[in-house]
Amino acid sequence: MEFLPKILIVDDDKSMRFFLAEAMKKEGYVFDVAADGKEALEKLEKGRFQIVLMDIKMPQMNGFLVLEKIKAMDPYLLVIMMTAYGSQKVAIAAIQKGAYDYFTKPFDLNEMRVVIKRAMEKSRLQQEIFDLQSRLEAESNPGIIIGTSPAMQPVFDLIAKVAASDVTVLITGESGTGKELVARAIHKRSERRNEPFVTVNCCAIPENLLEAELFGHEKGAFTGAHQQRHGKFELAHQGTIFLDEIGDMSLSMQTKILRVLQEKEIEPVGGSGPIKVDLRLLAATHRNLQAAIENGSFREDLYFRLNVVNIPLPPLRERTEDLKDLTDYFIKKYNQRFQKTVKGLTERAKKLLLSYHWPGNVRELENLIQRTIVLTEEQELSDELIGGFLKRETDDAIGSLKEKVGKSSDEIEKRTILEALGETGWRREETAKRLKISRKNLYNKIKKYGLLE
Repeated sequence: MEFLPKILIVDDDKSMRFFLAEAMKKEGYVFDVAADGKEALEKLEKGRFQIVLMDIKMPQMNGFLVLEKIKAMDPYLLVIMMTAYGSQKVAIAAIQKGAYDYFTKPFDLNEMRVVIKRAMEKSRLQQEIFDLQSRLEAESNPGIIIGTSPAMQPVFDLIAKVAASDVTVLITGESGTGKELVARAIHKRSERRNEPFVTVNCCAIPENLLEAELFGHEKGAFTGAHQQRHGKFELAHQGTIFLDEIGDMSLSMQTKILRVLQEKEIEPVGGSGPIKVDLRLLAATHRNLQAAIENGSFREDLYFRLNVVNIPLPPLRERTEDLKDLTDYFIKKYNQRFQKTVKGLTERAKKLLLSYHWPGNVRELENLIQRTIVLTEEQELSDELIGGFLKRETDDAIGSLKEKVGKSSDEIEKRTILEALGETGWRREETAKRLKISRKNLYNKIKKYGLLE
């Protein structure tokens, strides 16, 4: 998203406000106007601005007093003062009180363009610095998990118990529950905290490329291998590797992962010999691996190697006590990102969130808050705005099975059923409702595709 600072024009002279508004419009800037200091402060409280063009001489509340209040409100807000010709001493006093710059009346349009352009550039740089600081803060504390509900306490307890050791951990739970956050929290609290944390989404990498991605390859090992490449396991040496959605990995790749766990070594594609690796492996899945073992799609010996300690994550619908804290966190996060000042939700919107089933869990909540903050111009997120997105999400998620597979093969139908089962925790009645088929029909399809628990 392109960053374009918003300008507030403050002047008690109506003709001057009109002149400045036309000049801003001609330059393509986003702006608003205020007739006096009081109105300016009200608008600054309600909306987000980065630059203020303000006259010094105004009735009731002069520019110096307004400047003082603005700086107390937001020290990073850039204020450009306007002063009558010949009163440069007053303008310099404004600079000393915290104004960014000034220009004199009557205006030299070229001078005005230069000053505003310079302020625009500074505002952009300030935002880039803020974004960088936010990213660094997130990277320095990546294991933050929000939640005080009883359902989350066992998760925190297990993280504390396993973090210091090198034991392999299997993190289970529905999609969107925060499995990677748990893995990062374990790494951040471990002895390997200062070493790499490498993540691999096993279902996002095509099967024919996964081996090279994990173990690396030598130059010329296959078509397109124009140079040597280190794999994720080698990059994670002395640190932690997190294999997300390991339940989607093929049996042949599972065998190779098992060998890594047993031998502590990898062999790059096209390599001449094994490479020793010292790392900790954490894995996660939303699938029922015990059911996958029974239907032959997951190795039992690998399961026992991974599942030394299991950390099951509760779905959001079982920890609704955390909705307020999570919502507040995401509002703060996206206020900063999108230059908004949303303060919260209306009471009806809060009730709507509490009554919703959250099939996409915390990830769905974050996406919802992000989208609504982008679109709203209000101080509170309304139930109408939130409800519109929730209905759309529900319609998209439920969709009839017939529509999904009408143009698809049995493999797509099988994957659709597996995804729905994973999202509902293998509750068949709920899965059948989600797919708009009967429970008996669902059972027959589970049996047909060998998905029996």
